[in-house]
Amino acid sequence: MNKVNQLAEKYVKLSLKIGQHSKYYVDAYYGPEEWHPQDVKTPLEQLKEEALALYKSSEQLTNEEIATQQTRLEFLRIHFSSSIQYINQLQGKHLNFMSECKALYDIQPPEYDEEHFNTVLAELDSLVPGTGELNARFNNYRSEFIIPVNKLSQVFDAAIEEARSRTLKHTNLPANENFNVELVNNQVWSAYNWYKGNSYSLIQLNTDFPVYIERAIDLAAHEGYPGHHIFNAQMEKYLVNDKGWMEYSIYNLYSPLSLLAEGSANYGIHVAFPWQERVEFERDILFPLAGINPNKSELYYKIQTVLHQLSYVDNMVACRYINNEIDSEQAIRLLMKYALSSEERSRQRLAFIKHNRSYVITYNYGQDLVKDYLANQVNNQSHDELWRVFLELLANPKTGSMMQKDIK
Repeated sequence: MNKVNQLAEKYVKLSLKIGQHSKYYVDAYYGPEEWHPQDVKTPLEQLKEEALALYKSSEQLTNEEIATQQTRLEFLRIHFSSSIQYINQLQGKHLNFMSECKALYDIQPPEYDEEHFNTVLAELDSLVPGTGELNARFNNYRSEFIIPVNKLSQVFDAAIEEARSRTLKHTNLPANENFNVELVNNQVWSAYNWYKGNSYSLIQLNTDFPVYIERAIDLAAHEGYPGHHIFNAQMEKYLVNDKGWMEYSIYNLYSPLSLLAEGSANYGIHVAFPWQERVEFERDILFPLAGINPNKSELYYKIQTVLHQLSYVDNMVACRYINNEIDSEQAIRLLMKYALSSEERSRQRLAFIKHNRSYVITYNYGQDLVKDYLANQVNNQSHDELWRVFLELLANPKTGSMMQKDIK
């Protein structure tokens, strides 16, 4: 076994042992069953020593030992470093928000404050119909675009079918590729993809809160095609099965891989559904299926394009909360004002932040970084070429700093 393969195997086994201390750490694993630790939990301090030793070993390999696998080794080294930081967190040793972003996810996002978001709110204030305070007015207006619970499966199935059809035009999927959808509740997230291996996923949708019409495409593409389901299936096929690179048989949630996983799942929505095509599909197909008046779509989507500019609000709130600059109630008020979410939804979002901390950056900055990386790689306006480079990135993952180096 070559030296990089040995490091990869040790990384997987280390990750599984860390996962004994945190049930959310290992998000997916489809490697050898016998690699699961059989004994009692390894003490965290011992795991940190193992991680440090692996990091040092990765730095000491010679050019002859790594041959043409420099990029693969860089990926592993960055993940060893992240593992060390996560062990520190499990030991109660926390960093400030920005330092944690860099240590866990290999990147630091841009920072935006109230002044930036106030400009966006002013534009929304001029667009949202009605009178009174913006949050209440916005949520009242938006209630007209909720998918009725009894129509949710039908609308979501149509969105999945369209997302899959568009993805299949650009990539071949295994014959046994499939996923099931479950409706759940009492979760801090709105949806989750549990990849089980062998090209199969379980996708859960949280029904605690109303599902708005635009979320059907968001969730079908983000969780399914060409998002998490395709990302994991691509890694399993091309890297684990074809190349035997076992570090990709495990997906650690609080790791640099998540920046690409969430970022590509979010940007994959735009790859599969260019804006005007998406608007037309939702207006002509999904609106009628949901029993929503398609004639109301024009203003709704004008508002949606502006609303997207509030995506970094989560980062602002998470940063201040993690840095102990604000308490829970202040965080909720900020979310209500700047994310325009209801109080109940804001409390759920704060629960997500408390549980996942700086992970929030993987959605917004992850998406923007993937977008910038692909724009740098695509030299023409061909949408087919965008698809090709996008799928190539999924099959050959890069961390945040690795993508940044390729952006000119």
